[in-house]
This record gives sequence, structure tokens and C-alpha cells, in this order.
Amino acid sequence: MKKNYSFVFTGLLIAAMLLTSCAKEEEVKAGMEGQTYECLGTAEDALVDLDCQEVTIAVENAYLPFNYISSETGQAGGWDYEVWPAICELLHCQPVFVETAWEGMIQSVADGLVDTAGDGVTISEERLKQVDFSDGYVNVEQRLLVKKGEDRFTNIEEFVADPDLMLGTQAETTNYETAVLYLSEDRISAFEQFPFAVQALIAGDVDAVLIDETAGLGYLGSNAEDLELIGPSISSDELGFPFEKGSDLVAPVNLAIQALKDNGFLNEINLKYFGPDFTITYDDIQ
Repeated sequence: MKKNYSFVFTGLLIAAMLLTSCAKEEEVKAGMEGQTYECLGTAEDALVDLDCQEVTIAVENAYLPFNYISSETGQAGGWDYEVWPAICELLHCQPVFVETAWEGMIQSVADGLVDTAGDGVTISEERLKQVDFSDGYVNVEQRLLVKKGEDRFTNIEEFVADPDLMLGTQAETTNYETAVLYLSEDRISAFEQFPFAVQALIAGDVDAVLIDETAGLGYLGSNAEDLELIGPSISSDELGFPFEKGSDLVAPVNLAIQALKDNGFLNEINLKYFGPDFTITYDDIQ
């Protein structure tokens, strides 16, 4: 009887896993609707002709400056929404944006549910065990976001030296990986999303948030009188596009990235979204 119960339980467990997997796949496929473009570029001018292949790109649609939905117009915008059409112009393909939560985004790429991901994914040794990456397209700095007028510390070293201080960041990010290099886990509050970490900072539940500078600027907005980024860069990270291991898209995308660097487009778009002229904040998006 024990064997029979074990067999039934195992069968139910496998069935549950299959249902969960199917549900995740359907959820991803459902998110593909609505954020599509026509096939871009031409076969004649393509660096590599992908013959109008759909390239699915996971995005949160809530991570400045990479992707967002305007609360005023309801339209999608951001770095990802300009760069991927430019890539497809060079590769004769069709970009399809898939709204996906950050948690599980890279796993969705690894499992082949989507081709790649936006959201400014840092290239790291740990992630390279799970996915392949394109060449890097920009370097970003990690810094401390604090309440304006903070005078207990001015950099990460001074923060570490005070055992009473708590650091907030987002779980499953390279920001968290950096945090544990400096602090024990009992001094780190890991949140599901950065907005929750920033809310905790404003409420006084944490004393600083470790965040990419580009994302941190997006939280200033109407909070400019309350928050500021301080100290030198804590870590400089290269961002790239993740792909399923062995994906045949990596080489053509690398060619497109290099072409966009060579013709000045990537530099121009990086200045637009990562520079001081980018004024959209989290107050402006859905």
C-alpha cells in the first residue's frame, strides 16, 4: 500500500508541475498580445536576414528608463522600445514585447518561453550558467539612494561601519548580490520590487536603497525634495540581452549591437534615456 500511495502522490505531483508549466506558458503567450510591431527592415539590407521571424522580448513595463506604460497616453515607451525595433530593422525581424514580472523573467528566457529580455539585465557569472548573453550595450553604476539630508554616512563603507543601519534592495538582482558582499543578510531587506524598497526608505524602515543609478533617477521625480543619490559608484555593471543557451539569435544580435554602436544610434539613445534630460519618473507611469 505504501508503494501505491507513493505512486499516486508522485503522479499527482508530476501532473501539478505540468499544469503549472502550461499555465506559465499560457501566461507568457497571453502577454504577447498587443505589444507587437510589423516586420521591420528588408531582406536586401539586413546584416543577417531573419526573414520576419518574431523575436519575443520580456519586459516589466514598469522599470525606468528601460520600459514603462505612460499613465497619460497608455502607450509603451522606454529604451527597450526604441532599441529593439532598431535591431530588427537591421535583422529583418519582428519585435514582440511580452509583459513579464521580473521574478522568473530570466528563467522564462532559459526555458525558451521568450527569446530574450529587456529590463537592463546585468551580465554576471551566475547568470551565464543559466543563459547566454549578447555583447554588452551599456555600463551602469550602482549607488545608494537615501533621504535628502542624510548625514550619518556618505558612502557604502561608512554605511557598513554602523551596525544599526539597514539596507533595502530588490531580491534576485545584482544589486542584492552586491549588497551581500558588504553586509550580512540580517542587515539587508530584500523586496519583491524596487518601488517597495523606496517606500520603505521614505517610511524609515530602511536607511538606504542600493539601486542602479539609472533606475534611482526615476524615483526622484516628485520625491526630489525627499530623496537623493549619494556617494561614488559601488559597482559598475555591463548590461546585455539574455538568450536561451545555444540560441542562434546571439550572433546576429551582436552584429546589430555593434552596428548601432558604429553608427552612433546607441550612444544617442543611451544619452536620451540615461542622461539628465530624461525626465519621466515613476509618478508618470502606470
